[in-house]
Amino acid sequence: MIARNSSFTYKGKAVDVRQVGRELGVRYVLEGSVRKVANRMRITGQLIDARTGLDLWADRFDGALKDVFDLQDQMATSVVAAIAPKVEQTEAARAKRTPTECLDAYDYFLRATEKLHQQTPESVGEAARLLNKAIELDPDFAAAYGLAAYCYSIRKASGWVIDREQEIAAVSRLGRKAIDLGKDDAAALSTGGHALGYVVEDLDAGTRFIDRALELNPNLASAWFMSGWLRVWRGEPDIAIAHFMRFQRMSPVDPLLVRMNSGIAFAYVLAGRYDEAASHAEQALNDDPNSHQGLRMAAISNALAGRIERARKAVARLRQIDPALRVSNLRNLTPLRRPEDVARVAEGMQKAGLPE
Repeated sequence: MIARNSSFTYKGKAVDVRQVGRELGVRYVLEGSVRKVANRMRITGQLIDARTGLDLWADRFDGALKDVFDLQDQMATSVVAAIAPKVEQTEAARAKRTPTECLDAYDYFLRATEKLHQQTPESVGEAARLLNKAIELDPDFAAAYGLAAYCYSIRKASGWVIDREQEIAAVSRLGRKAIDLGKDDAAALSTGGHALGYVVEDLDAGTRFIDRALELNPNLASAWFMSGWLRVWRGEPDIAIAHFMRFQRMSPVDPLLVRMNSGIAFAYVLAGRYDEAASHAEQALNDDPNSHQGLRMAAISNALAGRIERARKAVARLRQIDPALRVSNLRNLTPLRRPEDVARVAEGMQKAGLPE
């Protein structure tokens, strides 16, 4: 199954189904439409064999707008039946799990998700505002709390934190609420767990919650991405690389790929594989030349590989983005558990020319 973030890149485009199949590495493509008139809606769906272009199944589902999740459940069950009639009922039940009964809250949640992908201080702030609205409408919306906590993860990774203690307190509150409400919600567990691990720096708890998310839904691509980062900070680079690569296979055109490439670069740095680290840092910067994480990894990997000029160029750009960054406050960006990893990062940044 390919993650939603990758499949959404085809939204509104006229593309050949066989091309989509080749680009995403999938055998089946589900396409459809949603139409709304007053308080009624119609969902149509068509399942296509991506290798042959032949239709395997088609159906439509009519109902009241308030029953949208029921219609979604009906469609999910029908598609599962078309692909593999013998799929166990537990898998269908997983597909039916709904995050909230409040459609307006869910709309705010989806809009916030889109804002987060823009990766600017303004868009992340707007995402947080939208998630607060979702929580106001449904105080039990676990995934909204988790994504709100994750907003602070993005702020920290991008060097946008102003009041560190205040943000740690906010994440502790939001992340714990996501976990308490979402014990069986993989999305809430993964985003809440990541934020608790990264911002609050409770790496063991964060890993435990993300592992639980992956047990509940191993097809949740973003959970593999978040697990990869936790493994970096814990000093487990081989596991981190494997988890990042699994995320990429599941969602090959995801907006998170910039951060994924930075994460793989970090893992390769910790493994002492500096050329591979530099290559992934370059991929991250090709997608986002101002990536704080990508520039840090480019500086460290090139410096430790002996390419000092490249490293110094990365640091020069990094200091334009974050003039307050110093070797002495790098620890605020990377909650590394192993002293040898802290020393390796500091050595790389010192060689690259970052002031003490």
